[in-house]
Amino acid sequence: MDETVAEFIKRTILKIPMPEMMTILKAWNFLSENQLQTVNFRKRKESLAQDLVLLCEENCMSLSDAALLDIICEDTDLSDMEQFKSSFKKILQRALKNVTVTFRDAEENAVWIRIAWGTQYRKPNQYKPAYVVYYSQTPYAFISSSRLRSNIPLLGQALIIASKHHQIVKMDLRSRYLDSLKAIVFKQYNQNFETHNSTTPLQERRLGLDINMDSRIIHENRIEKYRIQRVTQEIFGDYPQPRLEFAQYKLETKFKSELNRGILAEREEPLRCLVKFSSPHLLEALKSLAPAGIADAPLSPLLTCIPSKGMNYFKIKDK
Repeated sequence: MDETVAEFIKRTILKIPMPEMMTILKAWNFLSENQLQTVNFRKRKESLAQDLVLLCEENCMSLSDAALLDIICEDTDLSDMEQFKSSFKKILQRALKNVTVTFRDAEENAVWIRIAWGTQYRKPNQYKPAYVVYYSQTPYAFISSSRLRSNIPLLGQALIIASKHHQIVKMDLRSRYLDSLKAIVFKQYNQNFETHNSTTPLQERRLGLDINMDSRIIHENRIEKYRIQRVTQEIFGDYPQPRLEFAQYKLETKFKSELNRGILAEREEPLRCLVKFSSPHLLEALKSLAPAGIADAPLSPLLTCIPSKGMNYFKIKDK
């Protein structure tokens, strides 16, 4: 490690108040938990700083790494959200010269972030920005699709450092509807979502029972309808579902047959297929399948687990 970098990191550490030392070092996330556990934080500050510099040297710290710690230290006197904004913006602008970052506070401790990406040689493209919604005190951020996929790792790093979380949770979950994504992530299903045919009573729309019912319907058929009603309600609940437009399943499996062994049985590569269910309101559509007589009740757990697992991208492989 360069002497200039070593001196810079030492001075940065010396200006951190001792009561906040561990918190700031963990937020920096450059030194591992095991490395921090080897440090005696009861030492005099000068000696402690020297020990930390040696650990940084072991990790081959760069000037950029040291600068991130300096950013975190500068923002410790601000409120949580203001601290997040300041750190997030500085990290992106330090790593990429041509980038524009703007913020808009929203409800429930959320902040909307608009990012216009540029390159080292091009100014930010204001016509194709990326959007991020971050909820304070949580490891979750909702990110719009971006054509500049190469900037995603930098965006993730900025979110992790600015939020002071060890990681930002990556979920295989996509939708155009932020309220629905938020409801799934934060387990807030029992709320009102925009649904199709919202003027139709939910009981009528969901079950289709006792509406123009044939008076000659046999007793067993009525019992089966109530069984489907009960099972559907147990799985999906009484409330409207979060709004997702699709669920995608990728299957990888080896061909299995005890009857005859042919070309497929000798194939070493797994068989691959992709199944995608699409609907303007997929979960409500799945919820209506059994009551409509289109599918048996209960549906496959692969279809009903979407909200509880927080996923609509699945990879299915042999055990």
